[in-house]
This record gives sequence, structure tokens and C-alpha cells, in this order.
Amino acid sequence: MAVLQITLSWVASRDHRLMVRVNHWRPPRWMRLWMLAATRGGDGGLWYALGLAVALYGGPQRFHALLAATLAVATGVTLFLELKRAFRRKRPCALEPHCWADLLPPDQFSFSSGHTITAFAVAVSLGGFYPEMLPGLLFSAISIAASRVVLGMHFLSDVLAGAALGATLGAIATALIS
Repeated sequence: MAVLQITLSWVASRDHRLMVRVNHWRPPRWMRLWMLAATRGGDGGLWYALGLAVALYGGPQRFHALLAATLAVATGVTLFLELKRAFRRKRPCALEPHCWADLLPPDQFSFSSGHTITAFAVAVSLGGFYPEMLPGLLFSAISIAASRVVLGMHFLSDVLAGAALGATLGAIATALIS
């Protein structure tokens, strides 16, 4: 138990140090636009558009692919809501003001990143059915995860945990459905 507490304390101190640096950093305009676009895409619009494209042009496996993505995302949403309730970790933007982003968080808790879980659940599940799309899907998922840190919505450990959980859920859903 003591090792776990020491490890969590070490992670929290590194998270906090990075959060202070990121929240006071003013990135170039192109990066600010990219991060804002990525986080807005992760709000759901990107996934709905991608789902529609797969439904229309995804070939004979489209329904299996959409079922796997839906299963992974639904499980991910349930999981991140439970984790937020259990951990009740405050968001970086609640602890340290951000110098340029003034987004309102979707809720008050930080761990784990729902945007990141969803992004990686979709990327890995659809990438399992359409391997040629995997690089673009992973680029989108990584962009969304990075945006959550750069915009002061999450700590680095929130998005790393979210990426691991989402990728795992996507892989499991793909294995179950294919």
C-alpha cells in the first residue's frame, strides 16, 4: 500500500509541475488552432462524421466495425464516468489558471480523460477493421489526447490512462465482434 501511495504521489507531483508549465506556455497560433480543433472534434462531431462515412462507404464489414466501435465507446463512457466519481480529481484549470485557453470543462473531475478514452476506443476498434485508416485514426486520437493537456483540461496521467483504457476497449471490442 505504501508503494502505491508513493507512486501516486510521484505521478501527481510530476503532473502538477507539467501542468504549471503548460498552463503558462503560449504556443504558436497554428498549434493553438490545432489543439482547439482537436478537442472540439473529440466532443463527438468527428466520431459521428466518421461513423456516417463508415456506414455509407465501409463495405461489407461496416456493421461489424460500427458495432465494435459503439461497444468500445459505450463501455468507455461508463468506465470514465465511474472513474471520475471514484477519484474526484480536480482539473488542472481548476488549480492553475490557463494563460490563453478559456474553455469550460464538461464536468469538474479530471481522471480519467473521457475524450481520450473515446478517441482511442474508436481509433483501435475501427482500425482493426480498416487497417489502412489506422495511422489517421491514431493521429486524431493522439491529437485529441494532447489537446486535453495543452488546453488545461487534464493532467498527463489522465490522458495516458485514457489512451491505455480506450485502446484496450477498442481491441477487446474488435476481437469480440470480428
